[in-house]
Amino acid sequence: MSYLTVQLNTNHKKKDFDCGKPLLNSYLYYQAKQDVKKRLSACFILEDKDNYIKGYYTLSSSSINKALVPGDILKKMPPAYHHLPVTLLGRLAVDNSYKGQGLGELILLDALKRSFENSLTIGSIAVVVNPLDEDAIKFYAKYGFILLPDSGKMFIPMETIAAL
Repeated sequence: MSYLTVQLNTNHKKKDFDCGKPLLNSYLYYQAKQDVKKRLSACFILEDKDNYIKGYYTLSSSSINKALVPGDILKKMPPAYHHLPVTLLGRLAVDNSYKGQGLGELILLDALKRSFENSLTIGSIAVVVNPLDEDAIKFYAKYGFILLPDSGKMFIPMETIAAL
């Protein structure tokens, strides 16, 4: 299967990346490589021909309390499960020099495609995000993510992703 992104590697010029969000920059500079090494997350890079990072996202396995899951999805789940498996889209960012070119959407679709395909072999009912701010909430909502009550998380079912 082909993707727009590649896994983070030592050739990527991390220090040149700036998305305007210190938390997302810092993660890429100092933590991403360690998280990948420890298998805490996978980091995928949209790169240019010179290994500059246009954007990135991270994925990892997670779970959410079934009480947070929307009712129409919850009714399809076995009652014995207290937590349901999901894929966490932990971070998603585009370098400022590439903003306004639709790369955020491309990277998100790449992440959703990868998550859906992985869900066919590793259980996951949805992709969950923890939006950093109001701009992120608006961005994810445009693509069908649902705000989960009292959690700050957003959720998009694998059924919805399959239809994309």
